[in-house]
Amino acid sequence: MTSIRSAFARQGLIRRADGAILGGVCVGVGRRLGLTPWVTRLLFLLVLVLVPGSQLLIYPVLWILMPNEESLTYPNEG
Repeated sequence: MTSIRSAFARQGLIRRADGAILGGVCVGVGRRLGLTPWVTRLLFLLVLVLVPGSQLLIYPVLWILMPNEESLTYPNEG
C-alpha cells in the first residue's frame, strides 16, 4: 500500500487539511487538476448523478489510497 501512496504523492494527489470538509479528497484532486475544491465537489456530485453509487465507492477508496499531507516526510529546508 505504501507504493500506491507514494505513487499518488509523486503525481500530486495528496489529501489536504486546509479546506477539507470530510477527508480532503476533493481538495487534493482539485489542486492536482488546478480546480477549486468547490468545483471539484460539484464535479463529484455530477458524476454521482450520472452514475449512481459510483462516488460511494470511489471517494472512500481515494480516501484510503491518497496520502495525507501530514503523513508525508519532507526534507529539512535550511
